[in-house]
Amino acid sequence: MKRGLTGRYEVTNVGGEQVRAFVPSALPPQPPLDLTNARQQHRSEYYRLLDLVRLEGDWEAWLDFFLEGVERTASSEVQTARRLVALFAEDEAKLQDLGRAASTTLCVFHLLCERPLLTLNEVHLRASLSFATAAKAMDRLMAAGIVSELTGRQRNRVFAYDRYLAILNEGTEPI
Repeated sequence: MKRGLTGRYEVTNVGGEQVRAFVPSALPPQPPLDLTNARQQHRSEYYRLLDLVRLEGDWEAWLDFFLEGVERTASSEVQTARRLVALFAEDEAKLQDLGRAASTTLCVFHLLCERPLLTLNEVHLRASLSFATAAKAMDRLMAAGIVSELTGRQRNRVFAYDRYLAILNEGTEPI
């Protein structure tokens, strides 16, 4: 049965134990490197150096500044990716002991690794699971503390992989 999720397994240490974690190929999200935060954090310097380019033709200082921003951003993205791999491994390890329910729960978990916000209907369609099976798997993920339901409604619920979203949102707060 095709589940529609591609990726690879990585071995990492969690709490002194070696654990295999599924890393979806959808990471990192496109575009791979977003320099917006770096530019916003150093806005005055960015525009001062752009003015130097315009007034004096000083491209070197602006390029140095730009490349330093690329380096900082790339290093930050690598750290974020490593933290996500460790998070996925830790959470996947929690689900390994579910017995017969582990395979469907892990299937839904892997979808959340690809898209940290999902509805049950999306899970049902993407994972080729019945709606009831998708709902039970999501309930197990909620019981494990991996996801939370955002709407508070009975129908058309939206589930979030909170710790994943928290890592992705770090450093994106308004300045």
